[in-house]
Amino acid sequence: MEELEMLKGIVNSYPYPIVFVDNDYKIRFMNQNAQYHYYQERGYKNLIGSSLFDCHSSEKAIERIKQGYESIKRNGKEVFVCVTARNQRVYMQGVKNDKGEWIGFIERFELNLQM
Repeated sequence: MEELEMLKGIVNSYPYPIVFVDNDYKIRFMNQNAQYHYYQERGYKNLIGSSLFDCHSSEKAIERIKQGYESIKRNGKEVFVCVTARNQRVYMQGVKNDKGEWIGFIERFELNLQM
């Protein structure tokens, strides 16, 4: 089994959305749950390769995302974003390449178990 195929299978098995965004804030990957969430439920089209700011276009959201990623690059810690209407917690988590360089971040959802 190829490593890429294996990794894609692992990420697609995660039961919540995961979106990878590069250093230029371009959406580069969405797992199957993210595709369903953004395409079927939210009505977006063809997000791969587009700017994250096409979805999050308010100045407040753009600034929050940029500040969150800068914080991740400074201290390496994930950033809590919000709790959705579906009681899912959303986080930004940094991603590095094999050389230890920041290549972007993932936006990941998980069930909110904190009530």
